[in-house]
Amino acid sequence: MGIDWLPREDRLKEHDLHGKSHWGEVAPRTIYEKRPLQDLEGKKVEDLFVSWIILDNPRQYNSYTTEMVKGVIGGFENASLDRSVVAVVFTGVGSSAFCTGGNTKEYAEYYTKRPNEYGEYMELFNHMVDSILMCKKPVINRVNGMRVAGGQEIGMACDLTVTSDLANFGQAGPRHGSSPDGGSSDFLPWYLSIEDAMWNCVSCELWSAYKMKRLGLVSKVAPVIKDNTKWVRNPTVILDQYVDDGEIVYGEFKTGTEYKEAQKRIKDAKEKGKIDFELLDKELDKIIWTFANLFPGCLIKAMDSIRAKKKFFWDLTKNYNRHWLAANMNYEAFLGFQAFNTRKMTGKNTIDFIKFRQLLAKGETADDKTFEAVLSKPKKEAS
Repeated sequence: MGIDWLPREDRLKEHDLHGKSHWGEVAPRTIYEKRPLQDLEGKKVEDLFVSWIILDNPRQYNSYTTEMVKGVIGGFENASLDRSVVAVVFTGVGSSAFCTGGNTKEYAEYYTKRPNEYGEYMELFNHMVDSILMCKKPVINRVNGMRVAGGQEIGMACDLTVTSDLANFGQAGPRHGSSPDGGSSDFLPWYLSIEDAMWNCVSCELWSAYKMKRLGLVSKVAPVIKDNTKWVRNPTVILDQYVDDGEIVYGEFKTGTEYKEAQKRIKDAKEKGKIDFELLDKELDKIIWTFANLFPGCLIKAMDSIRAKKKFFWDLTKNYNRHWLAANMNYEAFLGFQAFNTRKMTGKNTIDFIKFRQLLAKGETADDKTFEAVLSKPKKEAS
């Protein structure tokens, strides 16, 4: 007799949570695409896809606006619930940046001195990080350029990172009025030693892709400068020596004239269209094809077990961090974001930190008089 008599419904359900409203037509926007899965020979696989979530704001180094955050959430939640999707790629437009964090113009001009508004924005940001950590498909961060500040945080929320060797990694918050509490203070200690995590989190230094590969932050580093048929690795970074005078120098930036000349070579390569992500995308394809040839249930169970370690401290701290970050928009964040946003007007992108500390030491109040004393003046007064 069997069990054919049991009532069943076979029509596939629609599980998408989001429509296209948050994926705009012009930058700044988030792009959501489903691209056919390909084997290692480039042959398309029928009925299976890879979701690409792409930050499209290259004029502002792919910093995310409020609407772009919504687009990222929509992309990850739809990809998570799409039975035809094998993996998710999170990347940015262009070759200069994956993401440099929140849009400082929007922060400075709208969110500063509006702590409740920023608190609601941070609710969206937290949801964005959660949507990455909760995605039921493997997530690969394809780093096409700088991964800094909030860009570093959403990148570390991903499962694996493959990166252009021109990319730099680091934080910016303590220099520009915020704290890296959107994930970096939670995730960095899992990736790096506690002291490397501490210094990278607070110093605002940028570290090279090769240094981050050496320290364990990223999985693969690929050269992207192609001069005719020759691949040229990042010329600003020491790659032909591991130790010098007892110090590890592999992956560190060159200095002085040598560094400046190397920067010119990179600029020239970009201007002449010699940036090519072929090798980076081959590494990406290998990872995705490996995922495609695993049991999907076993795969995501294993990945969620590893993600749980990152999620532990993120879930513990994200709510009260949200409240502090909101309150701080009345104080240090106001100063930091205003200084950065007006850097072209003043010629300086930070406040006078020493003057600020001197005023604090005198017990000065946080008012416009104090703010005026530490912010730079416009080079030319508006007529």
